[in-house]
Parts: sequence; C-alpha cells; structure tokens
Amino acid sequence: MCIKTMALSKQPYKGARDFYPADKRVQKYLFSVWRTVCERFGYEEYDAPILEPLEIYLAKTGEEIVNEQTYTFEDRGGRNVVVRPEMTPTVSRLVAARRQELAYPLRWYSIPNLWRYERPQRGRLREHWQLNVDLFGVAGIEAELEMITLVDAIFKAFGADEGMYEIRLNSRQLMDIALRQYLHLTESEAHDIRRLIDRMHKLDHDKFIAMADGICSPKARQTGVVERLLSLLSAGSLDELPQELQAHDSVNELNKMIRLLKQAGISNVKFDVSLMRGFDYYTDIVFEVFDKHPDNNRSMLGGGRYDGLVGLFGVNPIPTVGFGWGDVTLANFLELHHLLPKLTPETDIYVVLAGDVGTKIQKPVDELRQAGLNVAVDLSGRKLGDQLKAAAKKEIPFALVIGEEELAEQKFTLRNLKEHSESKHDLKRITEIVKQAHDGD
Repeated sequence: MCIKTMALSKQPYKGARDFYPADKRVQKYLFSVWRTVCERFGYEEYDAPILEPLEIYLAKTGEEIVNEQTYTFEDRGGRNVVVRPEMTPTVSRLVAARRQELAYPLRWYSIPNLWRYERPQRGRLREHWQLNVDLFGVAGIEAELEMITLVDAIFKAFGADEGMYEIRLNSRQLMDIALRQYLHLTESEAHDIRRLIDRMHKLDHDKFIAMADGICSPKARQTGVVERLLSLLSAGSLDELPQELQAHDSVNELNKMIRLLKQAGISNVKFDVSLMRGFDYYTDIVFEVFDKHPDNNRSMLGGGRYDGLVGLFGVNPIPTVGFGWGDVTLANFLELHHLLPKLTPETDIYVVLAGDVGTKIQKPVDELRQAGLNVAVDLSGRKLGDQLKAAAKKEIPFALVIGEEELAEQKFTLRNLKEHSESKHDLKRITEIVKQAHDGD
C-alpha cells in the first residue's frame, strides 16, 4: 500500500518573516542608516549570544515578559535558557564582566535578533530586529539629551520631519513619588498600578477604573484614591500636575530636558504622565516616540535611564541611559509616510552570452569586478532575448552582451535596461558609464 506523504508547509513560523532579496534589501537599508548615525555620534557596535541564562531576565525585566512572552527551555546540561526577548540585560552583563577594564563613558549599539512569544499584530511580531543604543557612565541629564538627540537625528536621516512623530517624556521617579507619597499606595499597590498605567491606552475607560479599584485596598478606596489617580493621569502638561508634586526635583529635570531639547531644535516633545515603560529596571526619565500618522498612531521606540541594572551582576552600578527601536515599527513608519526609497539590486551589470563563449569571458568579467562593479553572468545557455528578460525582471540596471565578435574587438554592447538604450564601448568606458549612473541614483 502506498502512503501519500503530506506536503511540507511553505509558510514561515508564525510571527516570523522570510526575507527574500527585495525584503533583505530594505532591511539592509534600515540597518545602514541606523549604523551610520550611531557611529556619527561615536557609538561602537557589539553583539552577544542569542541565548542567555533565564535568571538575568527574572531579575528586572518584568513578570509579563518572562512568564508569558519568552521562549524558554532546559538545555541538555539542565540549565534554564531563554532566547533573548530584549538586549538590555545582555549588554549590562557584558559591561559588568569588564567593569574595571572599560573606558567610560561607553557608547555602544547593536542590532540584535530578538524573540517574544506574543500575538502577532501590526507593528509586533514574535521575531524582530531592534536597534539598541546605550550610554554608560554619565549620571547627568546630558545623557538623556544625547540619546533623544540621536533618535531625532536618525528620523531626520530617514527623511522624516518633526510633524511626522512626537517625543513623549515622563519620569519614573516622579511617578513613584506620585503613587507612594501623593496617593499613599503600598509598594505592592504602586507596582500593580504602574503596570496598569502602562496598559491604560489599550483598555476601555470603565475597565481601567474597575481594575484600578480592584488593586487598591478598601481603606485606600474610601479615601478616593482612584478618583485622585484619574485626576493625576488627566494632567496634559507638567504645569497641570497636582501642586504637591510641582516642587519635586523630577519635575524640574523634565522641564529642563524639554527646554534643552527645544534649544537643540527639537520642538516636537511633550510630557506624558501615562508613559511608564513596562520594564522594572527604569529609574528616572523615560521616553517614547509616537508616529503621528492617523493610521499608525502608536509608539515606535522607547527607552530611559536604568542606573541599577549593571549592579545586579555583583559590581558597582553604572549610570546608564538607553533605548530600543524595532525594525517592524520603523518600516511601517517609513512606508506610511512614503519615506522608503526605491531600492535596486546590488548587481550593477548582468552579462548575457551571445553564443558558446562561456569559457572565454573570465578576463573581461574579472576586469569589471576589479574596477569595483558587481557583475552577474547568465550561465543558463538560453537565447539572448530570454537572458535579457531575466536581467530586466531582476531589475538590474545594465546588461552587457558578450559574444565572439565583442571578444575579438574588445568592445561590448552595453544595454541600459531602464532607458531602453544601448551603446558599444571598451571596458574602461563601460565602467565609467555604470559608475556615473550609480552615483546619480
């Protein structure tokens, strides 16, 4: 009896992407801009293993991510391992490992591959790449200023203007004071309310109130704590915060940050009292950048100060500010605002063979490659017209015809596949024409 085998699925793992050459080209473009701007600011690239011990995420990342969103397993040696869901604990481990050897301040960046087990949706996948940028060793507000200025410079490098995105700021210190001293919540209540505030824009208003009511003790509810919480969260600016909070140092720092950013020419910045950032390790100013396009009005990236994380590895803490920016949200932003350029293949010339000359073309092809051109050769043996169609389908800008006559004369027919024109030249002139066209794109 013949058993029919089921065909294997052609789809990638749920929440992950295949990158065909055209898709990879976009990714390379995103990464190249990220790298160029970061290195212009003096940041150095690093990397680390995609697997980490689970305990470094249990320490400070946050219960929801560790318990619900990580890919964890026990390896063959009995160790609990996680596929990294974010990079901040990893870079903190790297710095702690050479705490005394490194020269501060450290300016580091990476573009790691990250995994989170969550429901795939627009802007969020289970697998993504993320720009992580961190500044270690600067305790003052200058670090946050540099970090946000760097973010703004990246947006400008992609061609965005300030009307397309908005930078929002808050302070974890301010919110800790507000929850503990102004609302008089216990540490446990404050922790849960912070989590709830972080999700408030995803919840129905009545559900938010009900959940806040459930977190607070009967005694706290009798004092009207939920009403005062709602009043606090309605503050649209620092000036609208309750008077008891106005004199706190964190308010002064936020006002100073907004003033310094505006002096630096960054005016699309505002205070957002509901901005919490979900990670437990943030200690002071936090920030996120929101897309202002009505079809994608969401946070694209976020970060802040986390001074204590390096210290969890048994060394002296280091003041640190950093942010993470996912490739999916960036690509969505660029597409919606029509900022993604038309990206052409890396191949400059597609060599098509007229006749049986496949063993005789190595010298001219090598000469073109040594001159700095990317050259592909059609080795299919098909008709000349079919080879030219393949070059056009691949969107390669030039095709070069090589046959016995061209080899004898050392002059070759160069076809401009964009302009549908052709001319005959020696290899030196062909190189000049192709490079000039490349520089003009």
